[in-house]
Amino acid sequence: MEALQTFFENYGALLARGTLDTLLMTSVSTLCAYILGIPLGILVTITAPQGLRPHPVCNTVLGWILNIGRSIPFIILLVALIPLTRFLVGTALGVAGAIVPLVFAAAPFVGRMVEQSLAEVDDGLVEAAQSFGASLWQIVYKVLLRESVPSLIRGASITFITLFGYSAMAGTVGAGGLGDIAIRYGYQRYQDDVMLAAVLLCIILVQIVQTIGDVSARKIDKRNR
Repeated sequence: MEALQTFFENYGALLARGTLDTLLMTSVSTLCAYILGIPLGILVTITAPQGLRPHPVCNTVLGWILNIGRSIPFIILLVALIPLTRFLVGTALGVAGAIVPLVFAAAPFVGRMVEQSLAEVDDGLVEAAQSFGASLWQIVYKVLLRESVPSLIRGASITFITLFGYSAMAGTVGAGGLGDIAIRYGYQRYQDDVMLAAVLLCIILVQIVQTIGDVSARKIDKRNR
């Protein structure tokens, strides 16, 4: 018990700061990725061959953009975007420096997640809206997006957890967070207790986020009523 107390006295503040940094960079990155990814997913959906406004060229270009973005390993993207990150936020280090590459890594992934969520909406609802004379964007907003909210919430939790793992890689360039603590103390200084504590905090946070996402999606999903 005394050893545990000593551990928290020595590393409690460090782990708390790392937890806050990880949550901050992951939350902001997830939000920004959805701001970019939702329009991309909508455009891919409506320009598909069976979409509301088929456009083969636009759909192919968007598809390639999303596929290329998802195919680049994050650690390479992290280093390649350092000049852009410095230009946008003034630094490539710390939480601010990690958010830019995290957003670029997640936006194509979110675009595909949104596309999949919209594809799950019953075609009969879309046809019914068309029969009542709804415009394209009324169908997108009032039918596709509203009906896919439970799936979008589940996708958001998956995206958050994915970026949570990416944030550990961002620690290799001084981004901070639990991943940085695990690397600097657990790996480089051979302090297994600090690494174990950082890993346990990551597991707990992931479980909390996944549970919140699952519960929220079930409450909103009309099929469960």
